Amino acid sequence: MADPDLRTTQAPEHSAYAALTVDDLVTGEAVALDLPPASLGTRIVSGLIDVIVTVALLAGIIFTFTLAALQTDEALLQVAMIGSMVVVFLVVPTTVETLTRGKSLGKWVMGLRAVRDDAGPISFQHAFVRALVGLVEIYAFSGAPAFFSALLSSRGKRLGDYAAGTYVVRDRVRLSLPNPPGMPRELARWAGAADMAGLPPRLALGIRQYLARLPEIDPATRARLGTQLASETSRYVAPVPPPGTRPEAYLAAVIAERRARDVARLAREESLRRRLTRSRRPP
Repeated sequence: MADPDLRTTQAPEHSAYAALTVDDLVTGEAVALDLPPASLGTRIVSGLIDVIVTVALLAGIIFTFTLAALQTDEALLQVAMIGSMVVVFLVVPTTVETLTRGKSLGKWVMGLRAVRDDAGPISFQHAFVRALVGLVEIYAFSGAPAFFSALLSSRGKRLGDYAAGTYVVRDRVRLSLPNPPGMPRELARWAGAADMAGLPPRLALGIRQYLARLPEIDPATRARLGTQLASETSRYVAPVPPPGTRPEAYLAAVIAERRARDVARLAREESLRRRLTRSRRPP
């Protein structure tokens, strides 16, 4: 089993990177961002704000429909009441969280956001399931199931989060990224001429974690994990590095060259966009 400091576990295919935690958000440079879950206190305050706003909105809509239906029969009034509840408890929260990519008024005030379990932005389906289950656990049962579920969950997940595959994070937290690994001088020429196919994001992320935590790993574990990661990486890199290259130097060269090529590619694309934009301007 891999060292727990690397937050990886041994998968059936004996990959050193196969079980990265789902809290890791992978950026374009294969950097793992740990999105901390929101605390129970901030979620309660956020929920109370949403409940107050929802109840006020429901009261206003019901009052409006009641006035409009005074001259009609009771059946129409009941239909209006049911329609009002559907709009307030399902349509509005689903629409708001979908358009804001996981925020409600309460979450906006408290600096929170709902994200998928893999830390990606939620979709309409996630927002709808959260609102549908929330109608039962928050409004039908006065929030008791949501409170105890969040209290027992390591990530503060209410029942709606479990059903939708989401959790709530602190949106305003400052995240510091480790410096990218540098290119070993002895491998710069080899890396510049090497053919590097696209590394799987999980492999690239595992290499970044390994290189960032080398000082914390004992020599035996460092050698074992480095050999495993280098073996995985060799499937996507050719030719092999010069004889006698240490695994950590090989991995650092691959990641540094990959990043340099990505930066160069983005610069070329930006330059092309600027030229096309200038050429399309009227004289």
